[in-house]
Amino acid sequence: MDRVDDLRPLQPAVFHILMALAEDDRHGYALIQAIAARTGYRVRMSAGTLYRSIHRMLEDGLIVEIDQRQRPEDDDERRRYYRITAFGRTAARAEATRLADLVGLARASGLAPKNA
Repeated sequence: MDRVDDLRPLQPAVFHILMALAEDDRHGYALIQAIAARTGYRVRMSAGTLYRSIHRMLEDGLIVEIDQRQRPEDDDERRRYYRITAFGRTAARAEATRLADLVGLARASGLAPKNA
């Protein structure tokens, strides 16, 4: 079995974090803000959920902690920044495909609106 298949389905928090990191490297609080903004503030991730997910994602090789900072002079050196890995991108794409297939089935059964 493929390593990606071992992780699927991804937990919603993990998928949200991967989507946010696909755009840019971020530290924890910036991830919470990006996820809230991306979802119209419908998803508000707690710090506990975020850091439990990050810990698991680091172990699974979905993300890495990085030392690079975009503007070190304006940054708090205690912040930890994270970057999505190639494996993380592969896992996120596989999850997006799985979810799209599921929505397609819901549309076909009349449980979700058809695309206009």
